[in-house]
Amino acid sequence: MTQNLYFFTVLTPTYNRAHTLERVYQSLCEQQFKDFEWLVIDDGSTDNTRNKIETWQGDSPFPIRYVWQPNQHKKTAFNTGVKEAWGRLIVALDSDDTLLPNSLQSMADVWRGIPNDLKSGYIAVTGLCARPDGSIVGDRFPEEVMDMTSLDMNFKCHVKGEKFGCLQTQVLKHFPFPEDIDGFVPESMVWRAIARDGYLTRFVNKVFRTYYESDDSLSNEGVVSGEKHALGILLLARDTVVNCLPWFRFQPMSFLMAAARYTRFRMHLQRAGKPLPPAVELQGNMSRVLVSLMYPVGWALYLRDRRRHA
Repeated sequence: MTQNLYFFTVLTPTYNRAHTLERVYQSLCEQQFKDFEWLVIDDGSTDNTRNKIETWQGDSPFPIRYVWQPNQHKKTAFNTGVKEAWGRLIVALDSDDTLLPNSLQSMADVWRGIPNDLKSGYIAVTGLCARPDGSIVGDRFPEEVMDMTSLDMNFKCHVKGEKFGCLQTQVLKHFPFPEDIDGFVPESMVWRAIARDGYLTRFVNKVFRTYYESDDSLSNEGVVSGEKHALGILLLARDTVVNCLPWFRFQPMSFLMAAARYTRFRMHLQRAGKPLPPAVELQGNMSRVLVSLMYPVGWALYLRDRRRHA
């Protein structure tokens, strides 16, 4: 099967990022580990992305595949990449970030350290991200090597911040991003669904990725995100209070704040006159109780967003 033609597929969805793709390419040229392909999914770019890729294809030390599609969204480009990937594991590398020279080798070594008879139960190897100055983004993991689901790592161990690694292609094929939802859908929606299905991640305190902050980052969930990414943030809040309740006892405050965000970003959508898809509706008594309890907080946060906008 072509799926196992390479150890890794480095998957880069891109849209009008020709000016940053070169640093991605250079970081791949510096990799010590050579058993990989670079798969670029162009989501309808109108800049010179195609020309750059075709130039690199001529003298690259690794295979480069370029797939163009009409502009849809990053989540659709990612789904296309998973379908097209020829690697056993996928490294989803954004079009403006870079890998450390030993990143693919380190990820391969960690993956090989998982017993072969257990690998089918793992979705990922996940490590750390660093800023260009070398400082770690977010928290380190409590131990050097830990095997658990991403939900357990988040809610039981309280680990926050951007993380990065590789994912098993065959598992990803069963958990595509929903393409019937318009616009942004948080990646954690997919990772959570995989975790609820019981798949483990091997977490390691190794830096794999250099993370460059972008202008459209969701780190500021204020006015810009409220208008541009309201539906995605609402979906994530709903997923927390509906589908993640078994973890409530580990971090009740996180669930209360998710309930407040549910009201906050639902109001942003309603004010913009955007239709609410059925996927945002609450289910179960506990989720409704949490949202009702935190309704005043959500309303206050929404009003704060409007004042900042004004």
